[in-house]
Amino acid sequence: MMGGWRRTGFGVGGLVALAILFLGVVMLSNLGLTGMRLDLTQNRLYTLSPGTRQVLAEIKEPVNLYFYFSREAAAKQSPLVLPYATRVREFLEEITARSGGKIRLRVIDPQPFSEDEDRAAEYGLQSLDAGGGGDSLYFGLAGTNSTDGRSVIPSFQADREEFLEYDVAKLIHELAAPKKPVIGLMSSLGMQGQFNPSTGQMSEPWQVLGQIEQLFTLRTLNGDIDGIDKDVDVLMVVHPKNLPPKTLYAIDQFVLRGGRTLVFVDPFSGADTAGQDPSNPMAAATAGRASDLQPLLGSWGVAYDPTQVIGDSELGLEVRTSMQAPPVRHIGILGLRHANMDPKDVVTASLDAINLATAGSLAPRPGAKTSFEPLLQSSTSAAPIPAARFAALLDPATLRDGFKPTGLRYTLAARITGPVDSAFPGGPPPDYKPPAGPPVAHLAKSVSPANIVVVADTDLLLDFMWVQARELFGQRVAQAFANNGDLVANVLDNLGGSGALISIRGRASFARPFERIEELRRRADDRLRSKVLELESELKGTEAKLTELQSKRSDQASLMLSPEQVEEVKRFTAEKMNVRRQLRETQRGLDVEIDRLESWLKAINMVAAPLVVALTGFFLLSWRRRRRST
Repeated sequence: MMGGWRRTGFGVGGLVALAILFLGVVMLSNLGLTGMRLDLTQNRLYTLSPGTRQVLAEIKEPVNLYFYFSREAAAKQSPLVLPYATRVREFLEEITARSGGKIRLRVIDPQPFSEDEDRAAEYGLQSLDAGGGGDSLYFGLAGTNSTDGRSVIPSFQADREEFLEYDVAKLIHELAAPKKPVIGLMSSLGMQGQFNPSTGQMSEPWQVLGQIEQLFTLRTLNGDIDGIDKDVDVLMVVHPKNLPPKTLYAIDQFVLRGGRTLVFVDPFSGADTAGQDPSNPMAAATAGRASDLQPLLGSWGVAYDPTQVIGDSELGLEVRTSMQAPPVRHIGILGLRHANMDPKDVVTASLDAINLATAGSLAPRPGAKTSFEPLLQSSTSAAPIPAARFAALLDPATLRDGFKPTGLRYTLAARITGPVDSAFPGGPPPDYKPPAGPPVAHLAKSVSPANIVVVADTDLLLDFMWVQARELFGQRVAQAFANNGDLVANVLDNLGGSGALISIRGRASFARPFERIEELRRRADDRLRSKVLELESELKGTEAKLTELQSKRSDQASLMLSPEQVEEVKRFTAEKMNVRRQLRETQRGLDVEIDRLESWLKAINMVAAPLVVALTGFFLLSWRRRRRST
């Protein structure tokens, strides 16, 4: 009896000692690991990229962030939002902790009909009806700076989870540097409106320009210049034709100085009317409607053929040549979908539809130092078509005559990054005149990695390719049916940011499956599938054997089975039971293996991980005490 009490006492004492040890370890870890963070996720989801750290380092005035999340409404409407909201909050806390006190974060759960809810609506955050009681779900971020500037993420979307870091860093950058980027536009097309001989009036400016002017400071540049102003953040070159060497040199030096550039070239521009005969507009010379930017494209590592148009039998859109004619597929006018866009680049990740017409193709030049990243691509049902075939084209159906897809995907737009050499290694061309002011040294190489986006089409900028204008209450209202304008705005917005902001790429998703368990399930499914096929094969064979035995019976009228049939049925029944037993054993083995793995995971989470953290805190605390004593 005494031995039993003694054993019980030892058991209780052991539990008490373990509890005291656990509390002591937790206290030591709190003292030793205060302010320390360790990111053990596979994709380093909670580790800020160098670009984000640079954005934080460039903050001069405090920035206030207000994270609005309606937890109760989210639990009612969409519980799946809760894990992502936790991920967003933890990421914002990480940014706040790494900002050195320059970012102040407030987490707000706006209750219905409260001042917090009114303030969220005032900031411009989007609310989603959660149903049942009229509650609204807020899941967004608002920011302010010391000069009353504001910037918001109206709502965090799960499909942009990979760009969470970019979106938040962009908001912070906008508040830290509120000046609108300056876009320098150099175009040979009448984008700002031109005289129309048929109507005798000036045409309206292109819709894409109005969109640019709302977001940026737009400045028109001449095609005959010796230099580009230093305050131009992004140079937008549209359909460059016959540019003089000094202008090419000015663009070259702008890129080498670190200037970002967006270029639109085209092998057959529908908007180019310079080579048309007014009496016969369809008879325009092909060469007169093509644009190129050599030798700059070559020095940037881009190969481009201005005599070839990409046709695509899969992406070709249907068009009408007249009101009376039926629609016909035009393999030179392409309707790109999300699958034809780079899902990892921030400028194309959220787009769904882009329309192009008679676009060319881009490719990396062999031996180029730059990185070539496709943004827009054709399908595999594509092939080059001579641009000359589009001159005086009356029937688009004839383009399919002799058309043979190559099975390759052609790049229609690309991002070029990395070191760039000058296209003028010998210095400025003879027609170059240095601008007034202090002399500027010739650059033979880029001082920082170049960031250039090249699009092999100009027609995507035309209104009818992406927007439809309607009269509403006496006002002209534009309604977009494609993302052409969004693509241009996204590229300019991305290039107009700081170099740190541009360097931030999409991160992996935080929602990761249990890969080991899924692998076990797949292996078991394969085994089960083979057993099922084996059973089906055995069943068919047995049925065939039964039919054969039945046909050989002497007494066709008898319903009794012959001895051979009885034995065959017994054998099949035994085999079927054996296969079923194997199926059960396979499934049971899978469950045992998964349960064992889950038990190990629980043990690691409950014991090993806290123990490692506690021991780390103990050793750090001991090390600090030894340093203080010495």
